[in-house]
Amino acid sequence: MADYHDDLRLAHVLADHADSVTLDRFKALDLAIDTKPDLTPVSDADRAVEDLLRGDLRRARPRDAVMGEEYGSSGGQGPRRWVIDPIDGTKNYIRGVPVWATLIALMELGPGGEQPVVGMVSAPALGRRWWAAKGSGAFTGRSLTRAGRMKVSDVARIEDASFAYSSLTGWEERDRLEAFLDLSRSCWRTRAYGDFWPYMMVAEGSVDLCAEPELSIWDMAATCVIVEEAGGRFTGLDGVPGVRSGNAAASNGLLHGELLQRLG
Repeated sequence: MADYHDDLRLAHVLADHADSVTLDRFKALDLAIDTKPDLTPVSDADRAVEDLLRGDLRRARPRDAVMGEEYGSSGGQGPRRWVIDPIDGTKNYIRGVPVWATLIALMELGPGGEQPVVGMVSAPALGRRWWAAKGSGAFTGRSLTRAGRMKVSDVARIEDASFAYSSLTGWEERDRLEAFLDLSRSCWRTRAYGDFWPYMMVAEGSVDLCAEPELSIWDMAATCVIVEEAGGRFTGLDGVPGVRSGNAAASNGLLHGELLQRLG
């Protein structure tokens, strides 16, 4: 089995660099905000973080390709590609809500196609960080040496499950709102935590299932490997494993079949 320890150490360094920029610009009075062609907001902090991490990767991993939310794909044609979401939760970030994170993943080409093998989620305003490497488990803590291992819950009935999501509008726009509401009514508890956080809660065992109807690779690559290494399942709503379906369903594994049946 491949050893990704050095890549995980690098992901921590990248996250440290990202945190220094995002925290410095969080709630800054002169934060510059633009609207992208897809009508979503982007701040100067989003662009500054991606620029910084691309520079770090050019020096540390010059043969690896890089894909980022703000500047697309660049770099080598080899089997490895770093995927960056400089600020997942930009709308929260620009409004002063502390639920946002930098997502960093390493994807590697294998027999089954390109799959995430390292994931890092750093949410400095929450004082939280989560990470995983393929075959090595999932962890949360302050650093590689100050961390606790994560494990998904053992809740086996939808009626006992906590279900997390981002918003209702995406489900409504895709004519899936009734199925979503039906699932919500069946669950013990529902909360719209949003963005990266529900997936980390699934990995920690504090939430049992979550789903989103539309996502990009940079939204999912880091969270996918963390959920899987914590013992959970991460697929598209179509049940296809990985991050290629354009949407996501994550669970503790025990509830995954019913989650897909109700929403897929």
